[in-house]
Amino acid sequence: MVQKYESPVRIYKYPFELVVAAYERRFPTCPQMPIVLDCEIIEDSVYDDGARRDTKRRCKIAVEAPYLIKKIIGVDVVFFIQKNFLDMKTRTLNIEATNESFATRVEIFEKCRYYAHPENPDWTCFDQTATLDIKNFFGIEHSMEKMGMKQYTQTTLKGKEIIEYFVNELKQEGITHVDRWAAEEIANSTTAPSTNAALPEKPPLCRDNSILDADYIAKYLGQLTPLQESKLVQLRKRFEHGTSEHPEPDYQTLLRFLRARDFSIDKATGMLQESLQWRKEHRIDDILSEYKTPAVVEKYFPGGWHHHDKDGRPLYILRLGTMDVKGLLKSVGEDELLKLTLHICEEGLKLMKEATKLFGKPIWNWCLLVDLDGLSMRHLWRPGVKALLRIIETVEKNYPETMGRVLIVRAPRVFPVLWTIVSTFIDENTRSKFLFFGGPDCMHAEDGIEQYIDTDKIPSFLGGSCNTLIHEGGLVPKHLYKSESIEENNGAIHAHDHHGLYKAIDLKPGQMFELLICNTDPKSVLTWDFEVLKNDTLFAVYHTEKELEQSGTDDFSSVFDAPDFKEGTNYKKIEQSVKCRPKEGVQGSHEMASTGTYVLQWMCPPSCDGPAQLMYFHEILSSANYKGSMTSLQSGFSSNSLQSR
Repeated sequence: MVQKYESPVRIYKYPFELVVAAYERRFPTCPQMPIVLDCEIIEDSVYDDGARRDTKRRCKIAVEAPYLIKKIIGVDVVFFIQKNFLDMKTRTLNIEATNESFATRVEIFEKCRYYAHPENPDWTCFDQTATLDIKNFFGIEHSMEKMGMKQYTQTTLKGKEIIEYFVNELKQEGITHVDRWAAEEIANSTTAPSTNAALPEKPPLCRDNSILDADYIAKYLGQLTPLQESKLVQLRKRFEHGTSEHPEPDYQTLLRFLRARDFSIDKATGMLQESLQWRKEHRIDDILSEYKTPAVVEKYFPGGWHHHDKDGRPLYILRLGTMDVKGLLKSVGEDELLKLTLHICEEGLKLMKEATKLFGKPIWNWCLLVDLDGLSMRHLWRPGVKALLRIIETVEKNYPETMGRVLIVRAPRVFPVLWTIVSTFIDENTRSKFLFFGGPDCMHAEDGIEQYIDTDKIPSFLGGSCNTLIHEGGLVPKHLYKSESIEENNGAIHAHDHHGLYKAIDLKPGQMFELLICNTDPKSVLTWDFEVLKNDTLFAVYHTEKELEQSGTDDFSSVFDAPDFKEGTNYKKIEQSVKCRPKEGVQGSHEMASTGTYVLQWMCPPSCDGPAQLMYFHEILSSANYKGSMTSLQSGFSSNSLQSR
């Protein structure tokens, strides 16, 4: 499936010539686009006495993807070819960009235009289109398409800010005007493309006050600006002739789809039409009356509805840490788990309407509490992650703006690994609603969940007084499995399959390897992933407030063996030593609460009869990725992939 992105027309209140001068300053790199590592001019031709210029660049781009994706593709950078066609006579700049890397697997084509505003020659217009076609990408084509277009959209939205930045830079240098090329020759020119950039829509002259009056809005929809109210009425008119197959959506549904598309009527219409067709094809309107929960789900799925949060939202609790993902998938299948999720979403819509009546105020989303106590590497089983991504995609398409808040409690150290993989595929607006609580006492801790759930409604397994029928889940007996065809790749992460990002080291008996990480971002999270290929290996993590530099002078001694270091005084071990045996893979994480230097240390015990071999990878996750508290990461124990099978 080809994904397409089309930006609205942007207006710069500067002449075309000044915008072009600002645009040229983006190369070869600019601070606002850190993923662009370099741009090299490979062709540059000037025509018509300088009026026209064609430029071809080869651009080096950093791969922005979770490290699981990076491991699969085995690269950190890709290359693009960009062609610029500047015509100063017609005051147009056309840009085309295509990918050079992975061209047989992925086709990316981008077209941009800068041109003089047709009605105001002192302004400049910009529009942009792009297509992404992933033909063959290691079996995760659809997920990569979604991630690619999401990240592309986020990047392109920075474009206007970048032009503004360089225009201001020109002004600071005293350049506020750039002469036009042969202005007298283009006075009557009509070659600049026209634009349909819409002015803000006027509210309708009249509306159905018997339905959409002020009291109705206050009670069922919440605060709306006049423009938002106008767009809601207009969207309703597009769907006002409902049929038995496509019932007329209510105002709450229309408003959710409008919010999901930033109140663009056309985009909301397209999204809602696709969702209505999907509901028809899958008989979603009948799911509440027809769905029968499988017996294995009744017994082993650890989730259910539980009162409301403090804002009146229906509260759903999922004890993901005790869920046997593999067992449920093998016993009921991916389609059945998706159907279960859709049933929960339909229950949520019903409960939101009931809550609106109960509390006398608009309740148009629900709250999700996810308990991760017990989460381990078995939850990173590849088919399970694949099923989760499919569920996320389906829910985001058809139940937009229904998630009001997500409380992640008792998050263990493997959670940042899962979050790094999954969060890329979650809408940015939804992602901002996640709050994390890593401590075992998530109830009473500072900024604990008592802020969001009444104390007498917090379930007993989280330290509260409220009993709940939500059980712990547990392992599904193998005799209930219906399918043995699901891929048995536990965790889907094997270091030796991904040499592009992993580094290999050999350690003689008694030899050690230390990786020094200088941290300047308090509360960022350090994650590691390594696999021991041969002989036992000891692993530990240290911290010192001193800044250290990587040194390989003596592999049989530590940086802390220097005379000016004393353990407990100016450095400390923050992760106790763990012995890792051959064929074991270890993943873990640590919240770097302080600045200074963190040291990952691997050592081959002197008693070994031969050298140890391992492959390792590490990554630092910015503190900006987390809202809430992740301090408990440093109190957990490293997860071992073999132990969790």
